[in-house]
Amino acid sequence: MLSYSQTHTDDCRIFSGIFTPWPGAASRAAAPALAALLAAMWAAPAAADISDTIHPFAAVTVSRDGNLFRLADQDASSGPRADTIRQLQGGFTFERPIGRQVLSGQAKVSKVTFGHYQQLNYNGRDLLAALEWHVGNHIDGHAGVSNAQTLTPFTDFRSNERNLRVQRREYLDGGWRFHPSWRVRGGMTQDHFEYELLSQRFSERKERSAELGVDYLASSDSRVGLQLRRVSSDYPNKRVVGGIGIDEGYVQNELKASIYWRFSGVTQMQFLGGLVERKHSLFTLRDSKGTNGRLVVYWTPLSKLRLTATGWREFGAVESSFVNSSLSVGGSLAATWDISSKLRADAQVRREKRDFSSINGVVFPSGATDTTRSASLGLTYSPHRSIQLGVGLTHDVRDGAALIGTGSYSANGVSLNANARF
Repeated sequence: MLSYSQTHTDDCRIFSGIFTPWPGAASRAAAPALAALLAAMWAAPAAADISDTIHPFAAVTVSRDGNLFRLADQDASSGPRADTIRQLQGGFTFERPIGRQVLSGQAKVSKVTFGHYQQLNYNGRDLLAALEWHVGNHIDGHAGVSNAQTLTPFTDFRSNERNLRVQRREYLDGGWRFHPSWRVRGGMTQDHFEYELLSQRFSERKERSAELGVDYLASSDSRVGLQLRRVSSDYPNKRVVGGIGIDEGYVQNELKASIYWRFSGVTQMQFLGGLVERKHSLFTLRDSKGTNGRLVVYWTPLSKLRLTATGWREFGAVESSFVNSSLSVGGSLAATWDISSKLRADAQVRREKRDFSSINGVVFPSGATDTTRSASLGLTYSPHRSIQLGVGLTHDVRDGAALIGTGSYSANGVSLNANARF
């Protein structure tokens, strides 16, 4: 849909706002930046990219968020609910073959400013380096590191203070195709999450995962496999409840089927699901086990129309003052329509229900749930192969649970963006 929504979905769900004209001051402030970027776009060479390896890009986004802090409709908090957000981005992507290996990545920095709540202004970053490696003809894999800094969403943590989140990731995986129809694989990933606000430090964590699997590879490009995965999460800063420090750490073991089925060139299906058991370091009454899974179906009924349906039942992290995880059950349907060679439309609807009592039962009674429904629509116009102009609309509604601090809210949004790749 819009490159901004694809790369910054965590930046306070920036598209979610109100369908009202931008204030004059905000639009006047954004106009020079937008005009400068458009001028640079049209001045870009039409012949070829600057480099075969390095591809610079720049983007500007202006959006209106009508319920920035995700307040309940009846909340009478002082100050405006809506705000105008401007974002300037710049950076480059790169891809360089080195023999049979391929080194790739990106470096992106952004400056995000708010029209009214200027205490939230921040500089973001998104750095990534990845290596696709090969040893002989049958052994290959990936390795990489990333570092990203964004504004923590306001959906679960209510505060009008700036709370930046830094996520660092390191990963390594590999596989050996020891037979034309069989492959074994394994991998390790480590994630670090850090938060700017002292009041959010209890959400800081280090997550480590390791997996081992085997796949049967069919001649039709389909595959069926089985994988074992172990996840451990450590929380160095304990949450204090009633004067007692609670260790939120846990270990999760998984046994799942991994399936990619290519029914035809029109329809493909991907599934990862099976048995999951989660055990906590403290208060073992929170331990849970059962089935988790995610199913994705890709359908291309027409050459210019692509549909993606997704359903899931998974444990997920929650950045809240009361809980740190939930059992989420949901589904989404996304569509992409190439109206012409230069114009594309994207749409999505999504619904998710989170159950907090299932893995926080020692704290919350049965029925501690919330449900979020969202919809988005966007148009992208490409007057040149290196230029994209976009507009997006969104709508979000949540039926929350005040008991756990995830209150109800509704929000609508509008955004405009322009980006160029040189």
